[in-house]
Amino acid sequence: MCWSATADLVAGTGVAAVGVACVAQVRRWSDLPLAALPLLLGAHQIVESVVWDSGGGSGPATLAWAVMALPLLAVWVPLGVVCAVPREVRPRAAVPLAAGVATAVVLAHALATRPVTAEIRGHTVGYAVHLPHAEFLVAGYLVATVGALLVSGDRGLLRLGAAVAVGAVICWALWRLEFVSTWCAFTAVTSVVLWTWLRGRPRAGAVAVG
Repeated sequence: MCWSATADLVAGTGVAAVGVACVAQVRRWSDLPLAALPLLLGAHQIVESVVWDSGGGSGPATLAWAVMALPLLAVWVPLGVVCAVPREVRPRAAVPLAAGVATAVVLAHALATRPVTAEIRGHTVGYAVHLPHAEFLVAGYLVATVGALLVSGDRGLLRLGAAVAVGAVICWALWRLEFVSTWCAFTAVTSVVLWTWLRGRPRAGAVAVG
């Protein structure tokens, strides 16, 4: 299916449904932020369907999409990892979180003070945000969102991080101008991995036997 308002709406609804299933699988409160990630990403795709219907531009849907994609995800993902990993892993997981917080502060300031526009480009949407030192912000964003998963030490989260990293390379190679939109869509779909990860999680306080 070509990307369109309908495609985003269907995909977003499906991913959000997976998010509901993920939250229902939660056995420990510390897993809740990551379990809710598909809910956020599903809502994000639904917001983009509104951007499609409005023909792009700089309306409220465009700004909402950018806030969710940029500063919110930059903090949500690494914070979720810090909450979910064992205590001994948290010091190294805190590094991507620090990168995410610093990146999110700059991104939030840019979104608050500079215009954000969306342009329909065939079957993709391109977003334009005038960011200072964009290359450093992109690096910080990827360290926060991909790096947090890769340093988690958890097999399921490592698989998700690897898939998201591969998706980033593919989306950058094929849709450089529409990278953020296409990569967020790819990440939303791959977040279904979280459902299988949650199914294998032990309950809080459980002790392994054997």
